[in-house]
Amino acid sequence: MRIALDAMGGDFAPFETVKGAVQALDELKNLTVVLVGKKEKIEEELKKYTYDKDRIEIFDAREVIEMTDDPILAVKTKKDSSMNRMLELVKSGEVAASVSAGNTGALISASQLKLRRIKGVLRPAITTIFPSKKRDIVLMDVGANADCRPEFINQFGIMGSLYYEEMFGVTNPRVGLLNIGTEEGKGNENTREAFNLLKNNDRINFIGNIESREMMDGEVDIVVTDGFTGNMVLKTAEGTAKFIFSILKDEIEKSLLGKIGALLLKPIFKNLKRKLDSSEYGGALFLGINGISIKAHGNSSARGIKNALKVANKFAEDKFIDRLTEVMRQHNQGGSDEA
Repeated sequence: MRIALDAMGGDFAPFETVKGAVQALDELKNLTVVLVGKKEKIEEELKKYTYDKDRIEIFDAREVIEMTDDPILAVKTKKDSSMNRMLELVKSGEVAASVSAGNTGALISASQLKLRRIKGVLRPAITTIFPSKKRDIVLMDVGANADCRPEFINQFGIMGSLYYEEMFGVTNPRVGLLNIGTEEGKGNENTREAFNLLKNNDRINFIGNIESREMMDGEVDIVVTDGFTGNMVLKTAEGTAKFIFSILKDEIEKSLLGKIGALLLKPIFKNLKRKLDSSEYGGALFLGINGISIKAHGNSSARGIKNALKVANKFAEDKFIDRLTEVMRQHNQGGSDEA
C-alpha cells in the first residue's frame, strides 16, 4: 500500500514526520511511504535511520504551506507545495491515501479542490475521537462547516456510523445530536429540524439529543453537530485536560507527601495521559471527500504520524471510500437532499 505523507507539514516537520514514516514501516510490512516535500531536507533526515530503502520514496515539492498562511490563498498560490502535491498523488491514483499535520484550513480547502466530494455528500466533515467511560466516541463536525443546514447534520450521522464501524468494528453504533438538553424539542430551529431528520433516518441508530457534559459517559458512540459548535467543544475539552494536568503538577510539587503520592500513582497517571493523548488516535479523517485525507495534529510527534499512517493504511486496505460511496448512493436514492 502506497501512502503519501506531507513531510513538510506540522510544527516539527520534517524531523518528526520522517521519523514517524520510518517507524510506520516497522509495524506495517505492506506499507510504502511517499514523502512529499523538499528533497534535500528529507534526505538529510533519512540519513539518521536504518530502513528498507525500497519502501520509502521521495516526491520533490519546493513550497510549504505554513501554519500561519491564509488557507485558501496558500492553496491557490503555492501550487508546488507539499500539501498540494500530496493530494494530487491521491487524485491520480498513484497513492491510496494521504496524511498531513499541516495547516488545517488549507488541508480542508485543498482536499475539496483536488479530490472533490463523494457524489451525494452535501458537505464533508472533520471527525475526531474522544475517550469515554466505556469506549471511544466520535465527534463530528469539528471545523469543516461553521454553518450547517439540518440536512448536513443528518448526513454526518450516516457517514459517522460507517466510519465508527470501520474504526472500531462496532455494528449499529449509537448516534446522538449535541444539544442544550436531552428532551425532544430542545435547541434552536436548526437542531430541532436536524433532530427530526435523524429520528426518521432508518440508516442510523439515533438515540436522541445529548448534552456535552454527558458525551463521555459512554451512552453514545457518535455525536453530530455543526462545525462551529464541534470545534468549540473540542478545544474546550483539550484546554480543560491541559488545565487539570497543570493543576495536578503544581499541587504535587508543593510537598514531599505529594511527590511520594504521585510516584505511587505514576502508572495511573501514565494511562490517563495516554487515553487523553490525541496522537494515540492517529488523526482525523476528512469524511465525505472522494479520497482518503487524514489530518494529524499540528504538534504531532513521530508516534502521532506513525499512527496516522496506520489509520490511512487501514481505510485504504478496506476500500472505505468505495463503501461510503455506495452507502451515500443508497441514501440519496431514498431521500430528497439537495446540494
